[in-house]
Amino acid sequence: MLASIGAADIEELFDEIPAVLRCEGLAGIPVGESEMAVTRRAHELAAQDGFYLNFIGAGAYEHHIPAAVWQLATRGEYYTAYTPYQAEASQGTLQLIYEYQTMMTRLTGLDVSNASLYDGATALAEAVLMAVRANKANVRRVLVPATVHPRYRAVAQAMVRNQGIELVPLPYCTECGHTLVEGLKAYEDQPAAALVIPQPNYFGVLEPVDALTDWAHDHGMLAIAVVNPMSLALLKAPGTWGEKGVDICVGDGQPLGIPLSSGGPYFGFMTCRQALVRQMPGRIVGATVDKDGQRGYVLTLQAREQHIRRAKATSNICSNQGLMVAAATMHMALLGPQGLKDVALASHGQTRALLDRLCAIPNVRRAFSGPYFHEAAIRIDGDVEAVLRALRAQGILGGHALGRDYPELADTILFCATETKTDGDLDLYAQQLERILSKRREAPPCAYKS
Repeated sequence: MLASIGAADIEELFDEIPAVLRCEGLAGIPVGESEMAVTRRAHELAAQDGFYLNFIGAGAYEHHIPAAVWQLATRGEYYTAYTPYQAEASQGTLQLIYEYQTMMTRLTGLDVSNASLYDGATALAEAVLMAVRANKANVRRVLVPATVHPRYRAVAQAMVRNQGIELVPLPYCTECGHTLVEGLKAYEDQPAAALVIPQPNYFGVLEPVDALTDWAHDHGMLAIAVVNPMSLALLKAPGTWGEKGVDICVGDGQPLGIPLSSGGPYFGFMTCRQALVRQMPGRIVGATVDKDGQRGYVLTLQAREQHIRRAKATSNICSNQGLMVAAATMHMALLGPQGLKDVALASHGQTRALLDRLCAIPNVRRAFSGPYFHEAAIRIDGDVEAVLRALRAQGILGGHALGRDYPELADTILFCATETKTDGDLDLYAQQLERILSKRREAPPCAYKS
């Protein structure tokens, strides 16, 4: 390369950089290792994480991912594809995004999908901003049930509070675990731009989505659904909730072929009614024909400033999780509607079977009576954090302590089982939990006195 451009060496190539700005090496950076040494070190570091039987859900779910998904997604034409602004050079990427949008609109039952957002939490924040922009009365309040994922609520609050938008928390039924429609009467005289409706909610419980959607529309609000996309293979689409369906639907696409990966990268999805499409952030791909009548794909309905110029943008969504979207599209295409339904049914069945096993243990009981998808909560007599640590010592990640975000649920464990769990896995979890709880019941009180 140096010979081709006429530079004698690397120093001459960068001679325009003043000497005062250049350094002679970086302190603390070791000399480069061989590929073999680096690979070995990487395996050693990975081994420190251990290998666990995972029953944690709480917004990130362990599903089987067919090997073909990431074999395809990591091909160069997908892995390095950056931005599809030049349609003549990006037909492959644009077609893939178009197929993704089609799949998401069919899953959610709405008219338009973007592609895409950073994760489920920021997708909720964008939906809140979108609803406020669409509100002609400039109402800057949105009702958000306490059963929405705590991290989603925190991210949304961080993103909207400096725009003077108030997120009003709604209480939940401590017996059923879902938002009570009759409890919304207290908010009837307080105008709001939208009502957020999770399905399933953070506790794994199914919300009364039809009644909540109709209540929102009856009181002049938009309805925003926050959903697990895998559940939509079984449950009714948000676009059909109530009489009119929701207006906006968001969520995290991680269950669709994205590995857990210590928390990311994931991707957020958003679909909406056609009437709101001009308020939607992110890219939208449309199908058209060229001058010869051949089918082609282009970015549509938005100027490029929508994505890259903050002053003119609906929201500054530029480089989003495009690679994750590619993997999710391949995952959905490989499984198909029946495959997704099979995964959802198996996940629900294993969660139900595990709940039965756990509730057969003395002093273990269901936390909520409402129907659920593939997560459920149990109450135990004892220190939840200590019990989870004891399970971890046995190679089992037993769930999430709800008391970390809900003080009133300090004795409650949220757990999840998917199609990846066998009956033997369920038996092992139940056996270990029973052993740990029985030991704690039998332990004598501490005789030490200060």
